[in-house]
Amino acid sequence: MSGMRFTPRGYGGRRRNADEVKREGWQEQGVLAVHADDQRLTWPERELVRQLGEKLYGPRPSQREARHD
Repeated sequence: MSGMRFTPRGYGGRRRNADEVKREGWQEQGVLAVHADDQRLTWPERELVRQLGEKLYGPRPSQREARHD
């Protein structure tokens, strides 16, 4: 008899960080998840991400409010 288990067999292990999940999503499925303010990107790259996000999903709530002024 094994000791008391808090998770079913196969569901334990190491939790991946967000960058690992994003990297694997890109490499395995071609899905790109990018934070609009990622400082690893240059300003033109961040602007492109913002424009793509707005084209595909509409403006972010904070941008909608700012544009009505």
